[in-house]
Amino acid sequence: MVTKEDLIFRQVVTLRDGARVLLRPLVPEDKQALLDLYLPVSFEERRYMRHNVNDAALISSWAEDIDYDKVFPLVAVINDRIVGAGTLHFSDGVGRHRCEMRIFLSKEFRHRGLGSKLIQALVDLAKKRGMYMVEVYIVSDHVEVIKAVQKVGFQNVTVLEDYYMLPDGDLRDVAYHTLRLRSSENEF
Repeated sequence: MVTKEDLIFRQVVTLRDGARVLLRPLVPEDKQALLDLYLPVSFEERRYMRHNVNDAALISSWAEDIDYDKVFPLVAVINDRIVGAGTLHFSDGVGRHRCEMRIFLSKEFRHRGLGSKLIQALVDLAKKRGMYMVEVYIVSDHVEVIKAVQKVGFQNVTVLEDYYMLPDGDLRDVAYHTLRLRSSENEF
């Protein structure tokens, strides 16, 4: 369950080049800035994404219909510009002990350390929420993303062959990684 502490979360991070970025939860007033982040995404990049991020109505709904207990969105902001976004997707029932993490960065903020800072902030938020495990699914072509999550401590569990279908019908393997936040075993 989302707490007031989660909603007032603020963290300023410094990138390798000295840029300072604010990490904070997405709020409805961020709708235009979120549109500005996603609408310019090229077809080549978008084809690897789960959703059509060039759909303004879809992106608007992400800002307007926030349910922090189902999806906790964290944005990276410089001035009023969102330069990155990460989400924790929570499950109910038998999967309530784990969450899935997703991240997107604008092109000019990649390879500057922001992704690692955003990943770590999301992992810390998952710990505060009492999660046992964080999961990520990464198309195997994205070697640099796989290296980034492994650097933070994620372990490769398996590769799911032909798991992801691109818009043109080509199939890609997906690397499934997890990060255990606490043990599921009882201590004696």
